[in-house]
Amino acid sequence: MTVLCRTEELRRIEVQAESRLPPGTLMARAGLAAAQWLDRRLSARPASVLLLCGPGNNGGDGYVCARELRELGHSCLCWSAAAPAAGDARAAFAAWQAAGGECTGDLPTGRRFDLIVDAMFGIGLSRPLSGAYLQASEWANASAIDLVALDVPSGLDADRGIWVDGIAGVRARATVTFLADKPGLHMADGCDAAGDVRVENLEIEAQAVPGRLNGPREFFAVLRPRLRNSHKGSYGSLAVIGGGAGMVGAALLAGRAALRLGAGRVYVCCVGAPELSVDPVCPELMIRALDAMPPVQAAVVGCGLGASDAARSALRAALGYDIPLALDADALNLIATDEDFRRTLAARTAPSVLTPHPVEAARLLAAAAQARADDDRIAAATRLARQLRCAVVLKGAGSVIVDRPSDAERYWINPTGGPALATAGTGDALSGMIGALIAQGFGVLTATLAAVWLHGRAAQAHGADIGLLASEVAALAARELARLRSGGAAPA
Repeated sequence: MTVLCRTEELRRIEVQAESRLPPGTLMARAGLAAAQWLDRRLSARPASVLLLCGPGNNGGDGYVCARELRELGHSCLCWSAAAPAAGDARAAFAAWQAAGGECTGDLPTGRRFDLIVDAMFGIGLSRPLSGAYLQASEWANASAIDLVALDVPSGLDADRGIWVDGIAGVRARATVTFLADKPGLHMADGCDAAGDVRVENLEIEAQAVPGRLNGPREFFAVLRPRLRNSHKGSYGSLAVIGGGAGMVGAALLAGRAALRLGAGRVYVCCVGAPELSVDPVCPELMIRALDAMPPVQAAVVGCGLGASDAARSALRAALGYDIPLALDADALNLIATDEDFRRTLAARTAPSVLTPHPVEAARLLAAAAQARADDDRIAAATRLARQLRCAVVLKGAGSVIVDRPSDAERYWINPTGGPALATAGTGDALSGMIGALIAQGFGVLTATLAAVWLHGRAAQAHGADIGLLASEVAALAARELARLRSGGAAPA
């Protein structure tokens, strides 16, 4: 289990740890841990390393790291626009100088380095990069040299995963982060800024926090192999309600994905195509009118539903079902504009999960623009869960999953996925996958965590950033699930 700590939580951990330890201990541990990891990463022996050091504690980590790398035989140069003024960072700077360490205030643009280390700014950065630090960041990004960040890539908001004030900073190939993992390293701009993330806890155990990184350990129940003595009735029935005029394919994509992820039976109601009787690509789907829908264990509502009177009637009927619902796309848009739908949803006793992208989330929150949902994705998803009393998947790079409101508000960030999913219909496939796992008897939260992770793994298994069709996602996801159930090691 990987916990995610926001800045406020990390500050509490730091204060408590520092009260028990001699001054400078955490900085010494951070610099040593980073140096040892970087030493293993470096192929050149000895290597030439440039450390970009800021004026605060992140810069202090950099000076300690430089001293330790020098002890390991590497050639190190520390750059900074200003020396640290106080505290542990000043002591680390003084120790670097006393050891004969080389410092410069000018970017060494004419020198070649095997590695550049970003130690300019860590957690809690509240102002955008500017001046010499922005120049250093842009130069390091353009250098085509291995670039590693310490704690957090400079310029990135560690909590929200966005560039502070929209000013892009360091884009590292890897990040060595300290004490605990941070949510901002795994979502939005952080996905591209942080690269591979290595956590060094500095011998300090993180306290109980609400954030987690999603992974197979979070949905272990889904990984148990099926019993041989079972049949289609053992794995539940799912209804998919959507498919307005011109959007029948969305409902069919969701239904096909549900079958791939193991639902025993899938019934599809396409409100805009009453003449449809069979899906010729997937005849295993059973096409039904809404008033002829048999009893089911769960329903997916909204994929291509539209905004017609028939769509509204279908949503109204579905909200009255005493079964778990996965609500997506047009169902969310209808709920956003109809107060009766909102009240009915919030009052449901059976669980629901919403799967909005940022624009849909903004509509549901009555926010003025998409940015209101993207500025703080965890806060937006949590607020939406509270308002509508549902579990929420706020989709995007590093999808945020929030549980139904309870005494302990929990959230997860999903680390799998990629740009290959940026094509029409992949959200419909995800909804069908969630519905399939719910229908099989897994709880809404467990089913959602599993489906979102597997959906992302399908894109990674595809192996390219383009060329993945929505109709192919569920088959790749099912293959990943089969591998996990057979005992294959889960990717980190």
